[in-house]
Amino acid sequence: MSYIQHFLLCLLLSSFTVTTTVVSSFHLPSTASFQTRNRNAHLRRSSPSTTTTTTSLQLGDMEVLEYDVAIIGGGPAGCTCALYTSRADLKTIILDKNPASGALAITSHIANYPGVDRTMSGTELLTQMREQAIQYGTRYEKAQVFMIDVKEEETGDSVYTKCVYTPDFTIKARALVLATGAMGRVGKPFPGEKEFLGQGVSYCATCDGAFYRDSEVAVYGASTEAIEEAMFLTKFASTVHWIVPTDIEKELQGGLDVEKNKIMDHDEAMQLMACPNVKLWTKTKLGEVIGDMSGVTGVRVQKVGSGSDEAIPVEGAFIYGNGGGSKPITDFCQSKVELDEGGGVIVDESMMTSVSGVYAVGDIRNTDYKQVVVAASDGCIAAMAVEKFLNNRKMIKVDWIHR
Repeated sequence: MSYIQHFLLCLLLSSFTVTTTVVSSFHLPSTASFQTRNRNAHLRRSSPSTTTTTTSLQLGDMEVLEYDVAIIGGGPAGCTCALYTSRADLKTIILDKNPASGALAITSHIANYPGVDRTMSGTELLTQMREQAIQYGTRYEKAQVFMIDVKEEETGDSVYTKCVYTPDFTIKARALVLATGAMGRVGKPFPGEKEFLGQGVSYCATCDGAFYRDSEVAVYGASTEAIEEAMFLTKFASTVHWIVPTDIEKELQGGLDVEKNKIMDHDEAMQLMACPNVKLWTKTKLGEVIGDMSGVTGVRVQKVGSGSDEAIPVEGAFIYGNGGGSKPITDFCQSKVELDEGGGVIVDESMMTSVSGVYAVGDIRNTDYKQVVVAASDGCIAAMAVEKFLNNRKMIKVDWIHR
């Protein structure tokens, strides 16, 4: 049964029961209902002196909770946004599918985030960001979001005009922030890709390239993104094995219809091929990422039409073809907000989307600057805009004093 079918079944078979619970902590819902569901998520509390009233609607097994701000995604953009909105005394919840699977979480070391020791791992930095938001009152829940509603005519509520649906509960919010990142797949992952993700497999050369100084790496894909990432890697790697499934040399020489491959920048491709430390594997398909306990040790490839495969010894595999890349994760949006040609959510300077009260931050915007510090900046901007929006301010309030 699908999530939507599950939700509709609860709607049809159950009656509505409205309960109001007063709790002596920051926007906690009925604790008992969460305990009976035996879910793994921990309830986070802020100062016990804060008293709020949380309305909980029981829809069979489906609980409806009300918040000022709902944030989908618990990466650096989402956590930064939550930190600021919570400091602004806006009841905030983060819904995170998997805290261990984001772009930052799978980064082995952080070398370019200001003020952070370069030996710190992405997981450690993300944990600190999450805990900091929680300390200021954010509630964090591990939950899979499968659908959203973003307008009053959809939710039927003039105050809580946004709804976020998960298998266990529904969140009603006054403002919604999309921060799910851009690690979506365009196809089935290659064998070994998932197993060695973060241990040699990467989708971001800018993030991880410096870790492969004087090492051999493989880049798979013929898109402009793949070419730009491979070019960046030439600054560090001793050899960049550029693996493409098409006859790219013939295409660049004009033997193929250039208009059929608009995703590839031909000038950049020529520039990449001219680099002395780039080895081109044309008409070659990636078959498998291989490795051991230490991480990636190579990739297995096959020449088109050869019938036999070959192993290329590498320490890093950057995949931008089928199964890998940086596609914005927007499947749950169901065309509720406008997207650009690359699938990124379109926003204005305040990070607001095409729908009033809905914001998008971080890599989901399909920005070229996929960096932790940029994602955090997006979250800050959106949070300040949300505070202005919800309080009907004319000016941005730069920061808030939290006591």
